[in-house]
Amino acid sequence: MANDDLREAQKPLKETYEADPEAARITLTATGDEAADATSCSVEVGEAVYEAELHEGAGGSGTAACSGDLLLGALAACSQLTAQAVIENFGVDAAVSVDVEGDLDLRGTMGVADVPVGFQDIRLDVTLSGNLDPETAASIRDATERYCVVYRTLADAPSVATEWTFEESAEGEI
Repeated sequence: MANDDLREAQKPLKETYEADPEAARITLTATGDEAADATSCSVEVGEAVYEAELHEGAGGSGTAACSGDLLLGALAACSQLTAQAVIENFGVDAAVSVDVEGDLDLRGTMGVADVPVGFQDIRLDVTLSGNLDPETAASIRDATERYCVVYRTLADAPSVATEWTFEESAEGEI
C-alpha cells in the first residue's frame, strides 16, 4: 500500500474518532475451548482459530504454540504492523523486521519452586533498514513504541479483572 493510500484509508477514521471519541472504543475478544486432552485447547481470535497446548516443559507435546508463544507472537505482529504503518505514514523508503524473545522459569508455573510465574524478561529486537538519517530512525522508533497496542499494554500493564462462573453439571459429569 502506498503511503498516500494508507493516509487516505486512515483519514476518515481519524476524523470520526476526533468527532465521536466513543466510536474509537472497541472490545476485542478471544475465546478458549477444550480440546481432546488437558494439554491442548483451541483459541478463537478474530476470524481465526489457533491450536495451543502446554509447553513441552510443562507436559505438552511440543507440536503447537504454547500461550507464551502466542503472547510473544502478538507482540511481534503488533510491533511489525505498527512500524510498517509508521514508515508508510512517514513516507520514507525503509524496511523493518521484528524478533521477540522471552525468558521464563517453568518451575513457577509447575509449582515446584517459589519463583515468578510468567515472563521475567522480554526482548524486542527491531531491525530498521534503509537510507535513513538518525533523527528519522529515532522518530520511527518513538512512534512505533508509542502506538503499538501490545507493546504499550505490556510496558504499562493495565488492571486485569477475572470472573469465574461455576455451573452445576448433570449427574455423573464433572
